[in-house]
Amino acid sequence: MGDRWSLIIIRDVMFGNRRHFRELLVASEERIASNILADRLKKLVAAGFLAITDDPSHKQKHIYSLTEPAIQLVPLIVQLGSWGRRHLPVTPDLAIRAQLLEEGGPEMWADFMDELRAAHLGTPSIGRPSVAVRLQTAYEAMVAQLDRDSASRTN
Repeated sequence: MGDRWSLIIIRDVMFGNRRHFRELLVASEERIASNILADRLKKLVAAGFLAITDDPSHKQKHIYSLTEPAIQLVPLIVQLGSWGRRHLPVTPDLAIRAQLLEEGGPEMWADFMDELRAAHLGTPSIGRPSVAVRLQTAYEAMVAQLDRDSASRTN
């Protein structure tokens, strides 16, 4: 967990639902090299943070899933995001999820971890409004507002 990429990969699986190698490679803002991604995925699987299964839709694809130890990192990742919002230069569109999770507190984190367990471990769904959907909706609203603000400044 101490290297440059492992938490970023877990973050992308956790918050971006990126479950395939290609998604992790192309959709990450940090632009991880393919050889480093392959190495970190192997290490995360070996350490028990990710599980790997064959993708039934394609013989050469694999699906990466969070394990319980990785899911239990949610409070830590929320705290890191909160710290980053306070001490590092961040854009509103990238900070909105961290802000909502910070404001939602431990109850929201527990709901999110339950959602992750349902999606990655196959446990029964909690039946409450989806935290992932709320985070994505807030992100999309923030991006739309930034686009409107930008358009009004150019007019």
